[in-house]
Amino acid sequence: MKKILLIFFISLFYLSIHAQEKEMSLSLNQAINFALENSYNTRASQNDILSAQKKVWETTTIGLPKIDAKVDYQNFIKQPVTLADFDGDGTNEEFVFGTKQNMNASVTLKQLLFDGSYLVGLQASKTFLKISEQANIKTEMVTKEAVINAYGNVLVSENTISILEKNIKILQKNYNDAKKIYENGLNEEEDVEQLEITLGNLKNQLGNVARMKDIAYQMLNLSIGNPIDTKLTLTDSLDSLTVQNIDLAIIATEFNVNNHIDFKIAKNDRESKRLLVKLEQSKALPTLTAFVNYGAQANSDSFTFLNSNQRWFDSSLLGISLNIPIFSSLGRSAKTAQAKIDLETADLRLQETKQRLSLQAQKAKNDYQFSIENYQTSKRNLALSERIEKKQRIKFFEGISSSFDLLQAQNQLYTQQQNYIQSMLDVIAKKATLENALNIPAK
Repeated sequence: MKKILLIFFISLFYLSIHAQEKEMSLSLNQAINFALENSYNTRASQNDILSAQKKVWETTTIGLPKIDAKVDYQNFIKQPVTLADFDGDGTNEEFVFGTKQNMNASVTLKQLLFDGSYLVGLQASKTFLKISEQANIKTEMVTKEAVINAYGNVLVSENTISILEKNIKILQKNYNDAKKIYENGLNEEEDVEQLEITLGNLKNQLGNVARMKDIAYQMLNLSIGNPIDTKLTLTDSLDSLTVQNIDLAIIATEFNVNNHIDFKIAKNDRESKRLLVKLEQSKALPTLTAFVNYGAQANSDSFTFLNSNQRWFDSSLLGISLNIPIFSSLGRSAKTAQAKIDLETADLRLQETKQRLSLQAQKAKNDYQFSIENYQTSKRNLALSERIEKKQRIKFFEGISSSFDLLQAQNQLYTQQQNYIQSMLDVIAKKATLENALNIPAK
């Protein structure tokens, strides 16, 4: 019995630890920082940088000395026979030359002395590394924006559920009161039915938003690099984040396209195309290599190569190899022409990127300013709609207005509630988009 209790409590202990590992409390900034270290895209981008660094070293080693060792062992199952006519009488005699077994061991040192394509390749690999590092910066900025949107969507779901539950509670009371009034013969059945329709619609919306909330939490987990079933508690509210993200000063920030990460990536892409032109041109240059070889050979009719008295015959060789391309049937010229066309295309893309980023920054500023104005308008409209709906509700139960007037006021209120929540999310999201457009890096 004691053993069973001990196992039970140990299991509870490990289960509690496991449960704790799957729970997190996050502010928006904490979620962003967590994602910058743990998101799938960030980790993949960091792996790309590591791979690019290895690529640089791989290319560098092409021009470094290389040492190869080689051992050849031969065992003639049937030795070749050579015929020779020594007497000149037309009679060939059979001779077997050499031993039945041979072993040859050698070491060769090679060194590339000159290769134009190697020099260009070394430059290209460093450019590739720079592109990978810039792509990682871009990934961090995109990740930040994705986390902000995912975090905001969760808060929108939570706020929408809270508002719907409040609306349903009020409407349920209105429905119950209207039903009692109808049962007493003081209003029409249509008034009760109208409220019932609206109540049913709100309950359906609540069920849908509750399901969407679970998906929103999973999307947030996915964006920050968590298992999607990790339990999250968000410590920031939608209202507080909206206030924090209202910053009209950022609209006055001057846009410098030369500092934008997308423009830098485009410039490096253009540089890579320029190096490809040089690479194709360098293939017309000669290549020069040198090598030193040292070897030893042993011969025997049986396997005695490991014996101490086995005779080995040394040999050594020093050589230089010069390869001069002369004629390629214009194949190299065609490849060089293709590389030049790609370079011209990269120049066009660079100019297009410059114009697009400038326009993107202007649009992001406008969208952000509009989101702030829309938030302020939605806040005022919500207050007005609440007062209108309350007045219509009072008039309805006093018999002054119809159920259709109340329905219109309610629908207007529900619309303004959603507009207000969406306007807060827009302020947060448009601020993130503007920061990316202005190349304000993730922190």
